Amino acid sequence: MDNLTPNEQMSAYRAIDAAENRAREALRVLEDVARFAMNDRHLTDRFKALRHQLSAAVAVVPGEHRVRARDTLADVGTSLSTQSEGARRKIDDIIAANESRAAEALRSLEEWLKLISADSAAQVKQLRYLVYTLSRSMQLAIASRSRFEDARLYVLIDGRESMSHFRRLCESLVEAGAGVLQLRDKRLPDRELIERARAMCEIARGSQTLCMVNDRPDLAALSGAAGVHVGQDELGVADARRVLGPGGIVGVSTHSIEQARQAVLDGADYIGVGPTFPSGTKQFDAFPGLPLLRAVAAEISLPAFAIGGITEENLDAVLECGIVRVAVSQAVINAPAPAAAVRRFNERLAAAAEVRRITSDK
Repeated sequence: MDNLTPNEQMSAYRAIDAAENRAREALRVLEDVARFAMNDRHLTDRFKALRHQLSAAVAVVPGEHRVRARDTLADVGTSLSTQSEGARRKIDDIIAANESRAAEALRSLEEWLKLISADSAAQVKQLRYLVYTLSRSMQLAIASRSRFEDARLYVLIDGRESMSHFRRLCESLVEAGAGVLQLRDKRLPDRELIERARAMCEIARGSQTLCMVNDRPDLAALSGAAGVHVGQDELGVADARRVLGPGGIVGVSTHSIEQARQAVLDGADYIGVGPTFPSGTKQFDAFPGLPLLRAVAAEISLPAFAIGGITEENLDAVLECGIVRVAVSQAVINAPAPAAAVRRFNERLAAAAEVRRITSDK
């Protein structure tokens, strides 16, 4: 700053002060959306941490200099506004407006800080990128909550012994109201797998049932499925979306609260959480169990399906954790009457979701 005139220094401090204030205000609005509109502790904590990081980045600027340079009464920008600033139609509008406000303020702050500290400017640059990530996570969570509002039972199905058997199973599950069907079969060659996937999507067309394919975004795209479900060792969310396109659903298996948090930041549309109990479908070395369900229910608003050995007999233990969506396989497809099992699961899940809604509204 020594190469600037005193008047130029005052201008720089004024700009830094105004930009930080704008950024802080916008970040607080986004934090409040995550806290009050979404009840999402994870994103609330991330925005709170971001505000503290901002304070640390601008600490290089003497607070006394900023205060002395502040001149709100003479600021020509305080009287400028646009018509769109005076109205918001939905929460998405609040998120979008304040994401833009925070990002623009941080960009301005970054430039002015270069006059004082290149390191501080670089820190602010990274904060701006984090704003984009967190805002995307918020918007995806809100959109996914709407998309999965009535999808509470997720049924994983294999290809069955024949196409006719497979079609009968899909028809009964769709008619009974399964929220999501996922085709998962490691035995079938690709040609038979794509045939099954296309049949599943054809049967579900026009219903409320979403169709997913396990692990294979290419087969999901070719079959017309709504999306793909991937594990921790398969393609990441970004790569899966490059195959599916922006409208495709990407779900992610998570086995710890850290993985669940990362899936939110990666842009997943929903998460599978588990394994909860031992299962006959997949073998695991460890079971995070009910404690993981409680942790996810307490801090993440993205749709979360408990998975792993869930049956009608142990469903209450899952619901008591605050999770109101489950993914099952054998409990439905090997039941004496799969359609009846779907209806029983749906009834109990809907009741639990209503109780949680009433509780959260208080």
